[in-house]
Amino acid sequence: MKRIAILTGGGDAPGLNAVIRAAVKTAIQVYDCEVLGIRDGYDGFVNPGGIFPLDHTAVRGILPRGGTILGTANRGNPFARKVIRDGVEVIEDISGAIMESIRQLNLDALIVVGGDGTLHIAHEMAELGVPVIGVPKTIDNDLGGTDYTFGFDTALVTATEALDKLHTTAEAHHRVMVLELMGRDAGFIALHAGMAGGADVILIPEIPFHARSIIEKINSRIERGTTFSIIAAAEGARPVDGQQQIARPGDSVYVPRLGGIGQVVADLVSQGCGVETRVTVLGHLQRGGSPSAFDRVLASRFGAGAVHAAADRKFDCMVALRGEAVCTVPLAEALAKPKRVDLNGDLVRSARDLGISLGD
Repeated sequence: MKRIAILTGGGDAPGLNAVIRAAVKTAIQVYDCEVLGIRDGYDGFVNPGGIFPLDHTAVRGILPRGGTILGTANRGNPFARKVIRDGVEVIEDISGAIMESIRQLNLDALIVVGGDGTLHIAHEMAELGVPVIGVPKTIDNDLGGTDYTFGFDTALVTATEALDKLHTTAEAHHRVMVLELMGRDAGFIALHAGMAGGADVILIPEIPFHARSIIEKINSRIERGTTFSIIAAAEGARPVDGQQQIARPGDSVYVPRLGGIGQVVADLVSQGCGVETRVTVLGHLQRGGSPSAFDRVLASRFGAGAVHAAADRKFDCMVALRGEAVCTVPLAEALAKPKRVDLNGDLVRSARDLGISLGD
């Protein structure tokens, strides 16, 4: 193994730089291997200046930094890339140009760090003959094949801290505070943060909610003399008789952007309980900042593991955490079924045992 490359794609997540650092250090120190960085996802293969060398100096001091020194693009699908030509938006397939760039670079492996979308593209590239190793990244923790993705723990810490802060202002003003959290179609952030932050109601996509159930929970607290309540709502949550709230519609290339359920829930509570209600949308704060210790360690293990997998020629695979061990799983297996909250698991059962309403 003489030369490998690494790229980061999709939405950013705390821990990306830790993966890059670990991959570079492992490749150089263990395998005496050259490492190239690809800027802004797959686009770097075709953009001027998109490919550059990575060495010890390039990764010095980046372990605690959020974001990614490589840049990322969550709309960089080489098989369906939107561009403007002569003032008209068109969709083009640049996978051939990327394949040619990879051949010219004579890469022994391409490490792709990303979530569901980025790794689906990686799997397609692998089927075309690219020696791909995937690294699972998403704050949503919704990738199959691995117990945890890096980025999730830091997002969870940020969400929990937000709930802690909302508690004090909710109690002072006798209000119901609704915190809208990321997660798309998975409720891991909302459920974990809601339990850690003492939420009274947690709404997740896996359990469509009844307005009546939420109102009854808030009113029961009021009747007991508790004049404030906290609701953690995943952006993908929806009522039993309704749809998810869409902040921006999707199209043939991009998925819809979710958002707005917090205000819907706040209106229901305000009208049904007659209490003052406020909404906080945490948004991209969940993606930013220095990664937690857990994410730094996990991302470092993934970065080193990806290089070892490349040396062992375990291509079209993804490194994963299963139990205490980092292993490899086929990308096809990891991507076959998105991970969702287990409604029969002890996490959901514990939430109910604590008296938390899940809206059902």
